[in-house]
Amino acid sequence: MATLAEWVEGARPRTLPAALAPVLAGSAVAWFDDGFVPLLAALALAITLALQIGVNYANDYSDGIRGTDSERVGPMRLVGSGAARPNQVLAAALGFFALAAVTGLVVVGITGHWWLLFVGAAAIASAWFYTGGRFPYGYLGLGELFVFVFFGLVAVTGTVYIQVGAVSVATWWTAIAIGALACAILVANNLRDLDGDREVGKRTMATRLGDRNTRIFFVGLLAVAGLGVIGVAANSSWWALLGLMMGVALIGPVREVARGVTGLKLIPVLKQTGLAELLCAVGIFLGLWIAH
Repeated sequence: MATLAEWVEGARPRTLPAALAPVLAGSAVAWFDDGFVPLLAALALAITLALQIGVNYANDYSDGIRGTDSERVGPMRLVGSGAARPNQVLAAALGFFALAAVTGLVVVGITGHWWLLFVGAAAIASAWFYTGGRFPYGYLGLGELFVFVFFGLVAVTGTVYIQVGAVSVATWWTAIAIGALACAILVANNLRDLDGDREVGKRTMATRLGDRNTRIFFVGLLAVAGLGVIGVAANSSWWALLGLMMGVALIGPVREVARGVTGLKLIPVLKQTGLAELLCAVGIFLGLWIAH
């Protein structure tokens, strides 16, 4: 029987900064546009966090029953390690997806934007089919694309839209910056698991690109994030360039990826890239708060 600490680890505590970043950055744009609504921002955070935890448990379950976690480099998985039964982890995943759905219904009830139900359903389906179902898209090298779309574009623009009722150019640039960093975290994760994924036939983007090109892809995503911050500033206030303070946290990841570290040595890269995503959002928020 898994302990409480193991369940918490299975939920991945680092998902909180990853969930906070798009909501904080999106709320910064809403604030700048005179549309910030604290209750809706809090509900957006609850949805994003529930989806993040739900997809972690869903991946644990799906990878575990497929046996692709038997030789894992990263943190312990509940099913793969035998710490919890598959049906328990599945129930946890479905519970958090249900929480996200109910919270989404509250948002729809407050805003009256009923078409957002379809967006929410697509987000939950995306979270499940990353590693779930007969043809999981995470095994087809499409994980990065869906992370960029749902934890970048959808999360940021959705946060702005439910508060402001519109999506500005600055919103899209913000979404690109946050999405690129979220994508970079997954790239680093898949680079860490590259050899193991090859052995079990998990065709991630990293296994398709190979070691060298995956490292180039990682650095390229960081560059896109930087361009995104500049785009935000150009379409709102140059104070938004405070988002570039993410570069402080990215010095280490770029150095380690460039010098070819592998396996467990890439875990700090994941953590620091996650910190960079949060710093980017904090910088944009502070910059637009000052400008406003």
